[in-house]
Amino acid sequence: MTRAPGNAALTPFGTTIFATMSALAVEHDAINLGQGFPDTDGPSEVLEAAVAAIRGGANQYPPGAGVPELLDAIAAHQARFWGVSVDPRTEVLVTVGATEAIAATVLALVAPGDEVVTFEPYYDSYAATIALAGGVRRTSVLRFPDFAVDESSLRAAFSSRTRMVLLNTPHNPTGKVFTREEIELICELARENDAWVVTDEVYEHLVFDGGQHVAVASLPGMAERTLTISSAGKTFSTTGWKVGWVSGPAAAVAAVRAVKQFLTYVGSGPFQPAVAVGLGLPDSVFTGLARSLQGKRDRLVAGLRGAGLEVSVPAGGYFVVADAASLGAVDGLAFCHELPVRSGVVGVPVSVFHDDPEAGRTLVRFAFCKRDEVLDEACRRLSS
Repeated sequence: MTRAPGNAALTPFGTTIFATMSALAVEHDAINLGQGFPDTDGPSEVLEAAVAAIRGGANQYPPGAGVPELLDAIAAHQARFWGVSVDPRTEVLVTVGATEAIAATVLALVAPGDEVVTFEPYYDSYAATIALAGGVRRTSVLRFPDFAVDESSLRAAFSSRTRMVLLNTPHNPTGKVFTREEIELICELARENDAWVVTDEVYEHLVFDGGQHVAVASLPGMAERTLTISSAGKTFSTTGWKVGWVSGPAAAVAAVRAVKQFLTYVGSGPFQPAVAVGLGLPDSVFTGLARSLQGKRDRLVAGLRGAGLEVSVPAGGYFVVADAASLGAVDGLAFCHELPVRSGVVGVPVSVFHDDPEAGRTLVRFAFCKRDEVLDEACRRLSS
């Protein structure tokens, strides 16, 4: 008898919900508000820099840590926006998107049996990567509609076996921006349990309503135990380029690089210098994108409410979460499978991002990083 192929650690995960729902969008010619990618291009300066890099011959393997101009630009970005000082040569590593940065970091720092604290609902790669590392996932639930941190639940998730806290702010899928007080609580518990804090800050520049993103590494005493992950995909609407990075203490970054070299080795050669150009653009470029997305958020929130859905208004990111229970739904997964057929719109059930599916049983995530006319048509279809 031949053994079944595959790593048993991944058996519970199967095909990602994004692939499933995108296939339904194609099958039913539905508007895909399930997957978080923009349908317009980013700043022309960044795109033209990529074209120039390709024409200039930057098409072979880049250096293992990343091209020098991008390493310098990331370090300058951290100092400019968040007041965090990192050495571009020893404390920054370029990765193939933030997803690889997360995977390499977890695999580098988590040994079998180590516990990782994260929040439900979580980005799906978190759970899969923790499983691949042999780690044990401990979660604290963020509950609709305000998604506030439950201090007692969070404290209960920590133990002497906690190796890492994996924090995403602004948060996918909820759009929550963690407050300074919430982050300080997380940091306090990390210090008490001698745990690393790994922060996924890919939506760092997409904060709305005058809110403020708090970079964990900027808080007192946290730079030495924090690894910060971000990427160019969300900031510059270039999700297909897959240029991410991780920054933090040199020894920890070296450990991540030791893993990363056996995942992709290197990648995104001509896009790296283009992203370096982007990170040096004026503040108006960053605030302009956030302002544009805030308008799109308001457009979709109004449309969802008009269709009878209860909505949690996101403070950042690409997504809005709605409760389909207000339309009589009892299962968000079934509702999302029916929606493309009945309304010609695709969303994603939030329950698939939970260990406790009851916590998000009827919640649905919709992406608003689309052209206004696409959002308007989606809202029209939902209302009809």
